[in-house]
Amino acid sequence: MNARPFRLLLVPALAAALCGQARFTDVTKQARLVFRHDAQKSGKKFLPETMGAGCAFADLDGDHWPDILLMNPQPVLYRNNRDGTFTDVTASSGIPRLPRWPMGVAVGDYDNDGRPDLYLTALSGDRLLHNEGRLRFRDVTAQSGIANSSFGTSAAFFDYDLDGRLDLFVANYVVWSPQGDLFCSLDGVNKSYCTPESYRGVSSRLFHNLGNGRFEDATKQAGLYDPTSKSLGVSVLDFNLDGWPDLFVANDTQPNKLYRNLRNGRFAEEGVAAGVAFGEDGVARGAMGVDAGDYDRSGRPHLLVGNFSNQMLGLYHNEGTGLFVDEAPRSTVGRASLLRLAFGVFFFDFDLDGWLDLFAANGHIEEEINRVQPKVTYAQPPLLFRNLGRGRFEDVTMKLGPDLQRPLVARGAAWADFDLDGDPDILLTANHGPAVLYRNDAAPREHHWVGFRLQGRRANRSAIGAIVRIETSSGRQWGMVRSGSSYCSASDLVVLFGLGRDQQIRSVEIEWPGGARQRLTGIAPGRYYDIEELPQS
Repeated sequence: MNARPFRLLLVPALAAALCGQARFTDVTKQARLVFRHDAQKSGKKFLPETMGAGCAFADLDGDHWPDILLMNPQPVLYRNNRDGTFTDVTASSGIPRLPRWPMGVAVGDYDNDGRPDLYLTALSGDRLLHNEGRLRFRDVTAQSGIANSSFGTSAAFFDYDLDGRLDLFVANYVVWSPQGDLFCSLDGVNKSYCTPESYRGVSSRLFHNLGNGRFEDATKQAGLYDPTSKSLGVSVLDFNLDGWPDLFVANDTQPNKLYRNLRNGRFAEEGVAAGVAFGEDGVARGAMGVDAGDYDRSGRPHLLVGNFSNQMLGLYHNEGTGLFVDEAPRSTVGRASLLRLAFGVFFFDFDLDGWLDLFAANGHIEEEINRVQPKVTYAQPPLLFRNLGRGRFEDVTMKLGPDLQRPLVARGAAWADFDLDGDPDILLTANHGPAVLYRNDAAPREHHWVGFRLQGRRANRSAIGAIVRIETSSGRQWGMVRSGSSYCSASDLVVLFGLGRDQQIRSVEIEWPGGARQRLTGIAPGRYYDIEELPQS
C-alpha cells in the first residue's frame, strides 16, 4: 500500500475554477426534501436537546441511486426518483417511531440477503430494522438479541472476526434520564445546559453476529467494556495494515480510544500510546464526529476528529509506527476551525483531483454562547478544506458559493453522489432545524472519476471492509468500504475516486475482507462498476 511520490497537478486550473462558477448549490427545495428536526425542547434545558441527530445516504432499494434517511422521533425515508428529486415514502416503509431523542443510523446487510439493513440509535430505544425489499422494513430488535438501553449515538457495522457476517458497534454517551437531570447554571440563578462532565459515562457495546439473525453482546469478552467513556463518534480503520479492522472511538471530555484488533476476538486499547487520546496540551477534548482516510497517499489511514469550539479539528497523521501526530495545530485546518464546534466530519474528494479533502459540519450547543464568547456563534457555516498535497490544505468555504456559507446549527453530515454525475454531494442535518442537500457543482469538468459498488460472497454481502486500490499516471490511491464515521450518520457504501486529468487507469485491485485479492481489467473513467467477489478456487 506504499504510494509512489508524485507532484500535485492542475493547481492553477483548479484555482481558476474556484474563483468562477464552482460552488455547492442548496437544492433541498427543488429535491423536495421537506424536513425539520424536532429537538423536543421542554423549556427545562435537558441535555439531549442540544445533541441533534444524524442522517444517511444509502441505496436501500437496490436501484443504484442513493436514498436518504433523516432521523427524528419518526425517521423520514426519501426514495431517490433518479431525476434530482426525492419522494417521502415513510408511511409505507414500516420504519417505527422511536423513543424521545433519536440519534444515529448505521447501514449494512447483517444477514447477507443482498439488501442493506438499518440500525437506528436513540436514548433508551435502539432499533434493528430488516430490509424486506421495496423500501419496506421490519423491526427485528427483540428477536435479534440486541439490547442497548443506553444513550446510543453513532454506530457502525463491521466484520471484526472476518467470519463473513457483519457485527455491530454502538457508541453510547452518558447516563442521563429526565428523572436524573441535574441543575447547572452559568450565573448561579438560571438553569443552563449541563456539560457531559456532570454525568457518568457508559460503555459502548459490541454485538457479535451469530448468524440466523441473532447477535450476542461481546463487549466484555472483546475487551471493549469501558464505563468511563462518553462516546459520540466511531470510525472503522485498519491503522496498522494487518488486514483486520480496528476501531477509533471519539469521546466527549474523556480520552479518545484506539482499539487494535488482536485477531482473536479481542481488542487492545492503545489511544494514549498512539497519541490520539488527548489534545496537544494533554487534556481530553470534546470530540464529536470522526472519519478515517488517506489524505496524503501514504498508504495509511489517518484520522479527522470534530472537536468543541476553542479546540480546533484534530487531524491525526498515521506515522506507520503505531503513532499518530496531530497536524492541525500547525496548519490552516487548525487556525480556521479553532472557533467552530464540529460535529459531522468526513474525508472526500470534492473536486476529483485525486486528493482527499476535509469537510466539517459546525454548530454550537448553547444558544446564548455569543453573549459569553463574542467571537463564537450558535449557528456556524460549514468548513471545507481543499487538499493542496504535501499535507497542506486551503479553506475554500468562501469560494464555493453563498449557499455553503450560510450558518447552521449543524450536526449530522454524510456524502454520496445522489445524482450519479460522478462527484460527491453533501447532506447535513441541523439541530431543531432543516436538513440541507448540497449538490456539488464545484468539480472541474476536465477532472475524471471512477466508482465501485462491491458485493461480497465469502465476505459480507455489503463488502464492508473491502479495499479498492487503483493506479493511474499520477500515482496510487485506495479506498475502503466503511459503515459508520462522521457524527450519527452514514455515507454511501460506494468507493469513489477522483482522477484529476488522468484518462487511463493502469490497474485496479480489490482486497476483500479475509485477504482474497481480485484484479480487474478494462476499467475506464467516467462510470460506476458493480463488482462481485469471485468464488475461491
